[in-house]
Amino acid sequence: MPDTSSLNLPLLQEICETPGAPGFEHRIRAVVLRELKGLCDTVETDAMGNIHAVKKGKKKKSVMAAAHMDEIGFIVSHIDDKGFIRFHPLGGFDAKTLSSMRVLVHGKKDILGVLGSKPTHLMTPADREKAPQIRDYFIDVGLPRAEVVKIVSIGDSVTRIGPMAEL
Repeated sequence: MPDTSSLNLPLLQEICETPGAPGFEHRIRAVVLRELKGLCDTVETDAMGNIHAVKKGKKKKSVMAAAHMDEIGFIVSHIDDKGFIRFHPLGGFDAKTLSSMRVLVHGKKDILGVLGSKPTHLMTPADREKAPQIRDYFIDVGLPRAEVVKIVSIGDSVTRIGPMAEL
C-alpha cells in the first residue's frame, strides 16, 4: 500500500466534497484561493473565473500545473406539477449511473434530493430493454411543488454528493 502519511487528507476531502458544477465554481474557487494564499508571488482570477497563480523559481526551468476546478453536474430545467425537478447535464456522464444517486440542488439554500426514474414495474418490456436517457430521470426533493419553487429556480445548479473514501 502506498504511503499516504504526507497527504493532507482533510484538505483533499474538502476539495472532493465542495460543489463546483461548470459555471458555478464559486465555492470550490474560494477553497483554492484560500489554500494559495501566501504560497505564490501572484494570484489572479480572470473574467471566466479561472485562477492563475505564479510562484517564481530560482532556476531557469519552468513548471506548469493545471487542473479543473469544476465537476460534472446538472442545471435545473423544469419543475413539474408534482415538484419533481428535471435537469440537463453540465459535463459528460453515463446516464445509467444516475439511478438513486443523491444530489444537492443549489437553490436559495442547498437541498438534498435523489435521482429517480419510472419504476421498473411501470415500464413496458420494451422500456426495460432500452438504455436509460437523461430525459428519463428527475430529482425528488420530497417536497410539493409549492415548496420547491420557493427554494429552487430554473438555472440553479445540481451536484452529486458522496463522501470521500480513502482506498
